[in-house]
Amino acid sequence: MRERTLKLVVTFGTTTRAMGMEKMCREQGLPGRLIPLPRAVSAGCGLSWCTEVQEKERTEKMMQEHGVLYEGIYEVLV
Repeated sequence: MRERTLKLVVTFGTTTRAMGMEKMCREQGLPGRLIPLPRAVSAGCGLSWCTEVQEKERTEKMMQEHGVLYEGIYEVLV
């Protein structure tokens, strides 16, 4: 079993929004990936964006600039 580490997890109300986040992050060079929603978090769809905790400010700024609709931002052991 691999060791869990603290990650930044962004949740979305729909799968379409989660996939839009993935596309935007790839275009903007923000590291991360879509993951199944961690059990510790509840949200509208089963996908979330996962990146390093250090990327929180950059992630929030980029989502605001691009009008990304999200449900929540959490720091979770993944």
